[in-house]
Amino acid sequence: MEYGTHSLSLAVKDIQKSLEFYQKLGFKPIGGFGSIEDKWLILQRGDYKIGLFQDMFEENIITFNPTDARSIYRDLKNKGIGFLMESPTVHEEKGPCHFALADPDGNQILFDQHNQ
Repeated sequence: MEYGTHSLSLAVKDIQKSLEFYQKLGFKPIGGFGSIEDKWLILQRGDYKIGLFQDMFEENIITFNPTDARSIYRDLKNKGIGFLMESPTVHEEKGPCHFALADPDGNQILFDQHNQ
């Protein structure tokens, strides 16, 4: 099971200031993935992606974008992993779905499948 691409989802206080900072580091907004008005957007520099999210969650999150999140979900559930949340679509056969868990130190990990 491949976890796919990954990114850091950062909980920011001021998305405009954060955008300006990360642009100085060479990151650029990816078109079609959020906006300042929506208070979230995805930035990319080469193979690296960072999501900026204002007022959406309190902690930073590691985000994976697998092509088959359902298989990962079932595997982790069978191994006794507990989940912080799961979308209702995680139990359907197709379509986007997501679920989140936390490591022993409380760091959140999100599996977010956008397609299939």
